[in-house]
Amino acid sequence: MNRVIFLVDMNAFFISCEMSRNPSLKGKPAAVAGDPERRSGIILAANYDARKYGVKTTMVIHEAKKLCPDIILVPPDHEFYRKKSKEVMKILSRYTPVIQQNSIDEAWLDLTGCEALFGKPKEIAEKIMDDIMRELDLWCSIGISENKFLAKMASEMKKPLGITEIWQEDVKEKIWPLPVEKMYGVGRKTADRLNKLSIYTIGDIARCDIAVLRKAFGKYGEEMHRLANGIDLSPVSENPQHDSKSIGRSTTLPEDITDLEYAKKIILQLAEEVGAEARKYGYKGRTISITIKYSDFKTITRQKSVLPTYLTRDIYEAGAELLTRNWNLRRPVRLLGISLGNCENDYVEQLTIFNLPGSKSDSKMEGKPNKIDKEKEEKLEKTMDIIREKYGQDKVKRAKMLQD
Repeated sequence: MNRVIFLVDMNAFFISCEMSRNPSLKGKPAAVAGDPERRSGIILAANYDARKYGVKTTMVIHEAKKLCPDIILVPPDHEFYRKKSKEVMKILSRYTPVIQQNSIDEAWLDLTGCEALFGKPKEIAEKIMDDIMRELDLWCSIGISENKFLAKMASEMKKPLGITEIWQEDVKEKIWPLPVEKMYGVGRKTADRLNKLSIYTIGDIARCDIAVLRKAFGKYGEEMHRLANGIDLSPVSENPQHDSKSIGRSTTLPEDITDLEYAKKIILQLAEEVGAEARKYGYKGRTISITIKYSDFKTITRQKSVLPTYLTRDIYEAGAELLTRNWNLRRPVRLLGISLGNCENDYVEQLTIFNLPGSKSDSKMEGKPNKIDKEKEEKLEKTMDIIREKYGQDKVKRAKMLQD
């Protein structure tokens, strides 16, 4: 049986979310953008009315206003976008349990064998698009193929509200004529290197001697050759973190900072997200890493080994220690990140809101918490995860986050 893979890509997701809750923005050029006085003063997502004027993502706000003086700018609300993303994924789960979320606004679906339930691939795509529009007032484009790479390429063909099928037999006609920079996974630098080898189209990659690509790009050259020929055997993985063995979060700060205590609060916020994801999948990591990018764009990473953990407190404390040890007051910081690495699958425990840690007193060893304390803390953090999942991320906060 041939595989049937979808890539569902939400169109102009951030601004579409804003238009769904504020219909007055519809039909007018609008974009989600940060504070122009701060580092985040760029366009994060422009609607299609603004794009007609040439407004693009990552464009500086003053440039966007030159192109479109009447553009309406909306500050980002990432918590709302995460909520809408979950609602989209819930709709997708009606059609298949095999979903791999690639980002906040797109996901691969393995619909192999689902035709008997929902119809032909294009009919299924139309139903999904209709459900998302009718229930959430959001737009999407859908790529259909037999593998993830071709489905992703197909999803980019028609936007907004496009449904495109690209099967193996379509590769030479629909994929090969495209310039190399249109190939999923090929960035500007790689495209420049390919052009220097007189490789300008995806078809050129497919027809190129694999030895030439291997010499220039190593194993990635072999992968590019396979993908350019429409070959991708990677599965739609419901839990891709298992393959990467690492869970991380980073954020570009609204302005450069030199305040260590403020930086620690950022690391705590990121550690909360990393810990929650690790607990969701039952992964305990042995390595904590931090990333610091300075205002001159130079970046350093530092790491330390820890006992296997998915507790936010452990992740944060190790991250804060690394941050303190490597902080330089004379070098303003623009980005911070933290990750949990060398993850091993532990277990996934179903926990209800009533499984709060018991009130019976447990003996505590001198110094570090004992095994019983760890188990209680794990149960407490999982309970906090459940409360946040159900009622919102701001419903439970750590005391450190409430301090001025």
